[in-house]
Amino acid sequence: MTKPEALAELRRALRVMLTLMNEGSTFPKLSRAQGYVDGYMRALLDGKLASQKELLAVVAEERAALNGAATREADAEEGFAFVRASA
Repeated sequence: MTKPEALAELRRALRVMLTLMNEGSTFPKLSRAQGYVDGYMRALLDGKLASQKELLAVVAEERAALNGAATREADAEEGFAFVRASA
């Protein structure tokens, strides 16, 4: 399998998973789709077919295509500060 073919399969699987999420699918169906995506991404990383940065970009593109653009950029430190303040 070539890298473009592998990324196309990942995009397809992400679309299925995100569609199930948006439709409020049943837990077993959604978990199976999420497990497939997670495992596929792990295989791409382990097989050195894609980097973590490339995979995150694919996920972001597919999410934006199905759910619209993000409302703002998130900062990891900002999230940690929120968690600490809420505790």
